[in-house]
Amino acid sequence: MNKHSRLSSDRWFGHLTGGFAISYLVLLTAMVAALAGHTTPSSIWSVLSRPEVLASLRLTLLASTVATAAALVVAMPVAAWVTRHRRAGLVDTILDLPHVMPPLVLGLSLLVLLQMPPFRALAPWIVYQVPSVFLVQFVVAVSHAVPILRASLARDSGRAEQMAMVMGCTVASAFVRVTVPENRDGLIQAATMAWARCVGTFGPILVLAGATRNKTEVLSTTIYLELTIGDLSSAVATSVVLILLSGLSLATLRLTLR
Repeated sequence: MNKHSRLSSDRWFGHLTGGFAISYLVLLTAMVAALAGHTTPSSIWSVLSRPEVLASLRLTLLASTVATAAALVVAMPVAAWVTRHRRAGLVDTILDLPHVMPPLVLGLSLLVLLQMPPFRALAPWIVYQVPSVFLVQFVVAVSHAVPILRASLARDSGRAEQMAMVMGCTVASAFVRVTVPENRDGLIQAATMAWARCVGTFGPILVLAGATRNKTEVLSTTIYLELTIGDLSSAVATSVVLILLSGLSLATLRLTLR
């Protein structure tokens, strides 16, 4: 291939990839703009001033925050163990299952699990109760935090941790005092993405917790309930609130990492 043909091919490929990128960005922008254009700030305020929606917002924020914090405590050691045992193929498959498992199936699996001994004794306090929201969001948060932390730990050479152990730290102390701070950016990214995913979780919560007003209702199930009664404007307004929460979390992540 001569120089002219190569430049022409490179230019064609650049236009093609740019066209795909711009088309997808336009689609995403149009989707958000369609929702935003279907409501007004006064409609959003009107929806948020309703007691049941305020209750669902409080539960959404509380459950997402608590579940994310608990998930990080579990996800960091899990990611570290899997990263150090690179032959754990079966473990990798199990950890990746929540990403390919349909959300409704995830909720159904938890529901069935709580009907089996010894978990059956806990079912009356979890199924269709507030703790079920925390349980679902914890599972969702861990499943999203582990891959991010694994990628962060894979980039870490581990020399600082080894040096700490040479200087007298135990394995646990070196992990807490060296490895965790060394992967601060990964932790921030994992926390943000897990929290944003928890805020928007719907299918598993609907199966395990239901959508009881002023009890197990979260923002995602508020949208579902508003649609079932034909109140499209309230559903759209609540959807915009969810988008704003997710966008705020992503903007905070970008600023923090900078």
